[in-house]
Amino acid sequence: MENSEKEFTRIVGEHKDTIYMVCYMFSKDNAEVEDLYQEILINLWRSYSKFEGRSSLKTWIWRVSLNTCISIDRKKRRRDKMPLDMDIDLYNDSDCDTKQIKMLHDRINRLGPFDRAIILLWLENMSYEEIGAIVGISEKNVSVRLFRIKEQLKAMK
Repeated sequence: MENSEKEFTRIVGEHKDTIYMVCYMFSKDNAEVEDLYQEILINLWRSYSKFEGRSSLKTWIWRVSLNTCISIDRKKRRRDKMPLDMDIDLYNDSDCDTKQIKMLHDRINRLGPFDRAIILLWLENMSYEEIGAIVGISEKNVSVRLFRIKEQLKAMK
């Protein structure tokens, strides 16, 4: 295996949890999550040789992952398809914390893809600067958007 391939494999191994988390925020279907993961890997590999290190590796992976999922989500929404019904319950627990997590997850999934990306990054305890670098907006804009997103989430029923 060539050095760049080994390095890429190492990087993907270190950041696979991040990539999967983004995939799960954009789909509830396991097969689609795997498809999203593969698309992200393809996009990461295609752009790996062009990565110049202007941002951290983590920021670059977040950005590619989110942009890939947002693009696929937009294409999917343009098509007029009947959604498949899942016969599995991802949240088997019935305790209060699990119910609240499920409620938050459901509300976040009702947000637009860009807002969903911002709140996901915020929930990962990223700074406004990091979020802005990943999604391509200013820190101030991140602050304003997060305020509006939180208000939206509170207002949802």
